[in-house]
Amino acid sequence: MINNLPGFSILFEAGNGEEFTRKISPKNKPEIVLLDINMPVMDGIETAKWLRANYPDVCVIVLSMFEDAEKVLAMVKLGVKGYLLKDAEPAEFETALKRVADGEVYYPEFVTRHLINNFNEEAANVKLNTRELEFLRLAGTELTYKEIADQMCVSVRTVDGYRDQLFEKLQIKSRVGLVLYAIKNKMIEL
Repeated sequence: MINNLPGFSILFEAGNGEEFTRKISPKNKPEIVLLDINMPVMDGIETAKWLRANYPDVCVIVLSMFEDAEKVLAMVKLGVKGYLLKDAEPAEFETALKRVADGEVYYPEFVTRHLINNFNEEAANVKLNTRELEFLRLAGTELTYKEIADQMCVSVRTVDGYRDQLFEKLQIKSRVGLVLYAIKNKMIEL
């Protein structure tokens, strides 16, 4: 099927991850790897880890019969660019291959659902202390960090510490991100 798609051809096939690691080389390197999760000897998760460490520029599309959240999330965290079920229609294969070849990602609805559920669970599990919550509410105002420090009766350095702790805990990189997080989680009213 892949050989019949314009612009795509199969470079080589491997029966498991270990065989794959022996066949791939800088001179024999595919742009995209279709990777099964359930393989003998070296499974898809181990192979994806190996690829990320040794050939990070090779894009991976998972081809699996597994739809469960744990496996899907493990592969997405390893940086796979696409995820297809083995019973996907040929048109979906072509779409996934084209998107990944163009530098995009291809995740079907069930993968997106798992990602959103996981994100919501992680967000619900983050515990903020009273001072972090106070800082977060004040960060949503027009106050400068110095003014926030004055209002909280702490040094600017302490406020910087609250900000950096929240960046780390919430995996956020900016004040705008903190404010959006606070709005989404109903900590700030508009």
